[in-house]
Amino acid sequence: MESSSSSSKGKERNGRVPLSGVVADCRKRWFRDTLKEAKGGDINMQVLVAQMYYSGYGIPRDAQQGRFWLTKASRVRSSVWKVGEKCPGYNASDSDSDELEEDS
Repeated sequence: MESSSSSSKGKERNGRVPLSGVVADCRKRWFRDTLKEAKGGDINMQVLVAQMYYSGYGIPRDAQQGRFWLTKASRVRSSVWKVGEKCPGYNASDSDSDELEEDS
């Protein structure tokens, strides 16, 4: 009798991949795609890569790499420091609009 822990590549006996494996793979692919765009100079993607590094989303946590990408993006938009440690996808313009509401 085969136990569910004996699967060789994370597949269940019925040949299906557990949802957690699918989600983990999507996170890794999203990180790779985002990193490619960040390396190409897209500032929004540089911020997103930094957020991913800080949170460990799709990649092991690495604060040093997070700071590297925020520093790179901050050369064009200094507000990125406000959102660098937020969850992936929190955008610098979101932070700027929060400040405008508070100042009103």
